Amino acid sequence: MQTLIGIAWLLGLQAAGEVLARALGLPFPGPVVGMLLLLVALNFQPVRDAVRSCAEFLLLHLSLLFVPVAVGVMSYLPLLAAYGGRLALVLLVSTWLGLAVTAVLLRWLLGNEDAGLR
Repeated sequence: MQTLIGIAWLLGLQAAGEVLARALGLPFPGPVVGMLLLLVALNFQPVRDAVRSCAEFLLLHLSLLFVPVAVGVMSYLPLLAAYGGRLALVLLVSTWLGLAVTAVLLRWLLGNEDAGLR
């Protein structure tokens, strides 16, 4: 029962985020607003317990969530065969670029933090 309550919290907060984002004309998507609402709601023990139970359930069955993705990939195999190499290259380059930017930013931020300690 606790798992269902957790799912209800997650879906309700996500829906509330969608409504708020559209009603207020916010510049970021509803799920982001829903996550912020969830962050606030997790300060309350009943919500925390319900969401924890739901998260444990979802993590136990995480592999099932990949089935639709696998079916989608299989249905586009000819397209993947034609563009798979380019797609892999773009994924590889963008991943390494993201890691490099993150590393440079982290070094810069830590460098500024060390300078402030001196």
